[in-house]
Amino acid sequence: MLITERAKYIDLLNEFPPRPIRSSNDAISVQKVVDALLDAKHLSSDQQEYLNLLGIIISEYEDTTVEVPDIHGIELLNILIEEWGLKQKELVPIFKTESIVSAVLNGHRQLTVEHIQKLAEFFHISPAVFFPSSH
Repeated sequence: MLITERAKYIDLLNEFPPRPIRSSNDAISVQKVVDALLDAKHLSSDQQEYLNLLGIIISEYEDTTVEVPDIHGIELLNILIEEWGLKQKELVPIFKTESIVSAVLNGHRQLTVEHIQKLAEFFHISPAVFFPSSH
């Protein structure tokens, strides 16, 4: 791979012609080129543009092939609590007592419809995200 500062865009295209990724092997090949470019100390503007193009190709592949896990229920609630930097006691207005918050988060109690409605309002999300997806 041409990683010299003077590598021109056309040289980069000739060395590794960008094409849509159709398999995991294609993805690995593109990622190796990206990694080589990222390992360079300095990128020319041509190399930066080429890197951006490869990034778009990888992103399109991931958007169509990478499966997002279905996170819902208590697992989702735990993630939201962590992302928001909350403490259990901050959820007492939703669950009424800290012991109920603890029981729900530890899997000893299920979320109720009322809990889900209040959580959706609190986190500004749809109540539907607390339920498993149907696909």
